[in-house]
Amino acid sequence: MVNQKGSNQSKICYRPIRPSDLDVLERIHGRLFPIRYESTFFQDVVNGRDIVSWGAVDLSRPNGQSDELIGFVTARIVLAKESEIVDLLGYDSAKSDQTLVYVLTLGVVEAYRSLGIGIISRLFCTSILLKSSSNIIDSLICASSPASSLIREVVKYASSIPTCRAVYLHVISFNISAINLYKKMSFKCVRRLQGFYFINGQHYDSFLFVHYVNGGRSPCSPLELLSAIISYMKSGFKAVAAKLCKNEIRKISRWEKCKESHSLVSLSTIPNKRNMAVECNGCEFV
Repeated sequence: MVNQKGSNQSKICYRPIRPSDLDVLERIHGRLFPIRYESTFFQDVVNGRDIVSWGAVDLSRPNGQSDELIGFVTARIVLAKESEIVDLLGYDSAKSDQTLVYVLTLGVVEAYRSLGIGIISRLFCTSILLKSSSNIIDSLICASSPASSLIREVVKYASSIPTCRAVYLHVISFNISAINLYKKMSFKCVRRLQGFYFINGQHYDSFLFVHYVNGGRSPCSPLELLSAIISYMKSGFKAVAAKLCKNEIRKISRWEKCKESHSLVSLSTIPNKRNMAVECNGCEFV
């Protein structure tokens, strides 16, 4: 099913990437990213071999280009126990089938960046973008951008897999716009990786972002664990106190009933003063 969204005069839609997209997909990757992917990667993408993908197209483009890719996102399903973030999950070793979705690449052709479709990928930016002015990078992504729509497609897909616990990805440390976008989309920055990227002879740090789905969560930190213990103890004390109070009320109630019963028995054993007087009088006249 194709999702259609408009931006200015463009009619941006999202659909799965198909074999007919192979040439355009290779060309866009070649323009956007500073490494050269092997042809097997693109074959796996367009044929859906261990890689899931979505493409963005502009239905308003003329000359038969309305179905040509202008943006894309690729991702892969990985086993949680074999991933680099297994220590960041509340992982249940008894459930060995738990999975994750890792975002590989996300990009857009230059002509559509003004619409907010950005480049956010595992290997981010060409050397030109690395040295370009900040206003270009800032204009790449906005809150209502098709980039966010592509990411939502990935999150929605991950949520549809019962065994999936999270979506995760890497962002180069200076890409503030992408970092803010992911935060707005409920991704959590869980780790900074020193020198993760090596581009044109220079190292760059990466932030690792995670979006939990289907009840997935991070392990409790020592502070969270302490807070949980304190909260549990407080609730336990309250329960004990309530039980003791209830027992005391029962004791008091029983005591009152016992006292009342004793009073009734005592009263019933006291002779009637009037009868006593009659009896006494009777004795006197005898």
